[in-house]
Amino acid sequence: MLEPSGYRGPSLELIQKAGVRIGDRVRLILRSGVVEGVLMPRYELADAEHIVLKLPSGYNIGISVDRVVEVRRLEGEAPPRFQPPPMPEVRADLPRVLLLGTGGTIASRVDYRTGGVYPALTASEIYSLVPELASIARIDAQVLFQLYSEDMTPKHWTDIARRVHESLSGDTRGVVIAHGTDTMGYTAAALSFALGRTLKPVVLVGAQRSSDRPSSDAATNLIAAVRFACNAPVGGVFVAMHEGPSDDRIAVHQGTRVRKNHTSRRDAFQSVGVPPVATVHADGRIVVREDWPWRRGEGAPDQPMMRFEERVALVKFYPGAPPDILEHFVEGGYRGIVIEGTGLGHVAGSWLPAIRRAVAEGVLVCMTSQCIWGNVRMTVYNKGRELMSAGVIPVKMIPETALVKLMWALGNASTDSEARELLLKPRAFEFLERDLLEVPKGYD
Repeated sequence: MLEPSGYRGPSLELIQKAGVRIGDRVRLILRSGVVEGVLMPRYELADAEHIVLKLPSGYNIGISVDRVVEVRRLEGEAPPRFQPPPMPEVRADLPRVLLLGTGGTIASRVDYRTGGVYPALTASEIYSLVPELASIARIDAQVLFQLYSEDMTPKHWTDIARRVHESLSGDTRGVVIAHGTDTMGYTAAALSFALGRTLKPVVLVGAQRSSDRPSSDAATNLIAAVRFACNAPVGGVFVAMHEGPSDDRIAVHQGTRVRKNHTSRRDAFQSVGVPPVATVHADGRIVVREDWPWRRGEGAPDQPMMRFEERVALVKFYPGAPPDILEHFVEGGYRGIVIEGTGLGHVAGSWLPAIRRAVAEGVLVCMTSQCIWGNVRMTVYNKGRELMSAGVIPVKMIPETALVKLMWALGNASTDSEARELLLKPRAFEFLERDLLEVPKGYD
């Protein structure tokens, strides 16, 4: 018998004695109670003292072998296999929405061979798994990539922007992009700058929990995103994710002022310094901010500017941080550096010589704040004024957005002075003069 993946020692002995394999449904007879689930593999560095099961709830549990009296295979139970349901019938009278698949948890399922989730569902499979979409729109499902979002690069942003721009000129009512949550804020900012003003909604959507789990937010987020793309009276680039822990409302955030503030909660995304642009309710109602200036079909769209310079760095200052961090990027030929400074936008005085050298070498050096709430104000203290005198450009954007905009400005400018002009010129409501919201309460 082949050894089950990752098991060894006493855990392997129990499994081999029962004659079970990875993916079998098993019952563990414990010293106090019984547990049933799917036998999952262990990673190669795991200890030898636990057996891991996937419970019917979708969660994994590790059980110490000293609690296990016996392992039994449940007869007649085949290992679970993924089989997408058939595509729902398409109604010709509904508006058309382009659904672009790029990967991420919203497009992931469990691999019962490895025990992990991976980007395996195509955009068409997402559609088939959420039949409610058939009553909202005609989905044109296309796959651009199947990537974990941490593998997304500025080149991918350009590819997405081009495909979205092509579709907006046709009969598409709106665009929905399925994307991993970890870097979705960066991509939202990138599309906001690449496309500028759009006359139709472009909505990025993700999931914090994969679609195999009963607690998954994939379907509710996707349904809300498609509703918004079809029916919202606005244009622009947005992110649609849970507003709270329940399924009653999905918040629609501005693409340049949203960030992921929690690793795993369904309401991980928040608008920073501004209210969400809209909320989509479970009953289908869409409530949009009256002051959002870009309205569907009104005015003229901006000229797309879809190039990004990759030689731009985001550097977080910390106590004792050596200034040769900046030297490294200057010597590496980087054209821009965004510094996440403390408070109102400060770094240690020891960084001033390295900053002056970077500016003298033609590097655009910008300052944002590592604080989530509030804004950069470098004129308040002497240190900030010294940094500005050295050539540092204060930018009133969240750090992720500042990085992306500097990449965009340098990518679409022919000179450094033109890049500076693009950086400081509003493109997609990225600048914040003052917080419009009270600082929210912390997460539980």
